[in-house]
Amino acid sequence: MGRHPILAAVGWLAATVAATLVGVGAIQLVGAGITTGTPGGVRDQRDVERALAAPEPVSPPPSREATPEPTPTAGPSSPSPTGGARGSFSGAGGRAVAECGPSGVRLVFWAPAQGYQVKEVERGPDDHVKVRFVGPPGEQELRLRCVDGEPVVETHD
Repeated sequence: MGRHPILAAVGWLAATVAATLVGVGAIQLVGAGITTGTPGGVRDQRDVERALAAPEPVSPPPSREATPEPTPTAGPSSPSPTGGARGSFSGAGGRAVAECGPSGVRLVFWAPAQGYQVKEVERGPDDHVKVRFVGPPGEQELRLRCVDGEPVVETHD
């Protein structure tokens, strides 16, 4: 057997080792960017809850045709810092917190459910407020008003 096949095998082996070392070095150089993959790092549950508690303006997506709305569920009312009653409400599209005061009902907080975006917000204070969510199943709306100083869901007939 000649020297050429042995030299070819040794050359191939050297090229493979060199390519592997370059790849490992590149991964170590990039490092944390590959392992976390999350902009801003990984967040724990408390960070997520704090981020959700601060409402942010959201630009509305294009309009879609409305679909029937589910019956929203309401949480217990509690006193708000301004002295009025505060209630938590949720539906398929998202959730909202409203409070009643001397000027009417006011949206304090709203957040879309996963897969939904905020399309429209009328935060008040007014006779009624609403937040409209849009997602793959269509539009969902939470419309709220005050009854006897308590925020309630306004139903559509």
